[in-house]
Amino acid sequence: MSYNLFLFDLDDTLLDFGASERLAFDSTIKALGYKENTDQLFAQYQAGNLALWKLFEAGKTTKNHLKVERFRSLFAQNSLDFDANLASERYLDTLPETVVLIDHAVELCEWLSTKGEIGIITNGIETVQMRRIANSPLKDYISFVSVSESCGFAKPDIRFFEHTVKMAKGFELASTLMVGDRHEADVQGAQNFGVDCCWYNPHGIARPEHLSPKYEITHLSQMPDLLEKVA
Repeated sequence: MSYNLFLFDLDDTLLDFGASERLAFDSTIKALGYKENTDQLFAQYQAGNLALWKLFEAGKTTKNHLKVERFRSLFAQNSLDFDANLASERYLDTLPETVVLIDHAVELCEWLSTKGEIGIITNGIETVQMRRIANSPLKDYISFVSVSESCGFAKPDIRFFEHTVKMAKGFELASTLMVGDRHEADVQGAQNFGVDCCWYNPHGIARPEHLSPKYEITHLSQMPDLLEKVA
């Protein structure tokens, strides 16, 4: 194997963020007194949250604004008299306790930890991401965690990657592999930085013409066989 540093995205690559997000959202909104079915409300929240994260990754909003605004705008859309700041605090406190793993994530990290060093590079909120990892069996195999909040830049910004690899025990472009599910952040970021990328694409999304990941998989269990073939 020609790689000895593996940079993993966290959400929807190793941890099932969608499942955790739904559990934390439902717990939060019900604690505030919402008694109806949450399906429609959660769909609205997800759409607003995604739009805010894209603005953050483009440098057009701050993480502190994002944390509260996603709830403030949701409550305003639905004429709900709930405290957005309180909702944000409860949600961020609940999310780390609702860890759900992507299938085969633990087995893959255990195997890769015998081949080199594993680091996490994530655009999430630092306190939340660190607690989520600590509450998962992944913690035994991860060497370091790099979060955009502490860096000041987010994927796909090359400066975030530069900040991240300084945490590694050893770093060379040619022996580093980025693994992530989001082509606009993970694949583009790896391409900007000049390292190979394995695009985890479980939903079979069409590859954008301007991006060229070295590898593409639909299941994490495919990675060992793939990497064993790399000279």
